[in-house]
Amino acid sequence: MVKISAFADEVSNDFKEQLEFLQSSGIGWIEIRFLNGENCIDLSDEKLAEVKSMLKSFDIKVSALASPIGKYALDADFAPHFTKFRRAVEIAKYLDTKLIRMFSFFSPENGSIDDYKDEVVDRIKQMAALAEKEGVILTQENDTWTYGHSASKCVELIQAVHSPAFYLTYDPANFVFGEKEVDSINTCWSIMKPWVNHVHIKDWILGSLDIGSLPGNGDAQIEPLIKELAAEKYEGFLTLEPHMSSGGKFGGTTSIEQYDAALAKVRGFCRKYGMNYE
Repeated sequence: MVKISAFADEVSNDFKEQLEFLQSSGIGWIEIRFLNGENCIDLSDEKLAEVKSMLKSFDIKVSALASPIGKYALDADFAPHFTKFRRAVEIAKYLDTKLIRMFSFFSPENGSIDDYKDEVVDRIKQMAALAEKEGVILTQENDTWTYGHSASKCVELIQAVHSPAFYLTYDPANFVFGEKEVDSINTCWSIMKPWVNHVHIKDWILGSLDIGSLPGNGDAQIEPLIKELAAEKYEGFLTLEPHMSSGGKFGGTTSIEQYDAALAKVRGFCRKYGMNYE
């Protein structure tokens, strides 16, 4: 059975309003990113205690910590970023999730990220070693501006890092936006699927600069992807991140009406292909 989750910060910055939306939509999981204007990994212990209490009162669980770890330039000092990563691990454990979404770094200014494989792998290996020790899992999202911008680069990272604490998040819309890929099932999913443990549902029309599409209406092959996931008996999360009002490098917005429409489409695809969900 798959579990449907959501980036509820697309609906509201206010955390209570995020939880109210999830509850009203029958979604029992949240991928935590921004809460009351703060990134999840920047929250104080006091605020985290409030968050945990509110999650319990609304009976909402955390699917993953949607951290910005890895959205960081390679020519910047890694030590402060690794300290932030340690904090992300602490927060994930405190909020009872094993998954930390991450990225695979930006190139130095005026450089090409494809030229920095060794540096990227070294940093991820350090983080994966700590993750394995602490019992959490890193899941790297394919993202336009990072080393893992393409399916082949994501697979390179998996093979080079070679850690039981390092997997892949599959976001097909990012391939449409960044790689101009409209046949991602054959060119991306086909080679990434052995290592995918997390899926983001965001659709995109080729050429759109900042607005996502209703799932199934764009070029990210959302319906074929759900059909594939059903055939593979995928049992992880499907996390909605529609970006249907706006989208950018660090997040997006979606109205409640748009989010409800996206959720209905995803649930409909799941039923069509016999994939049970909660």
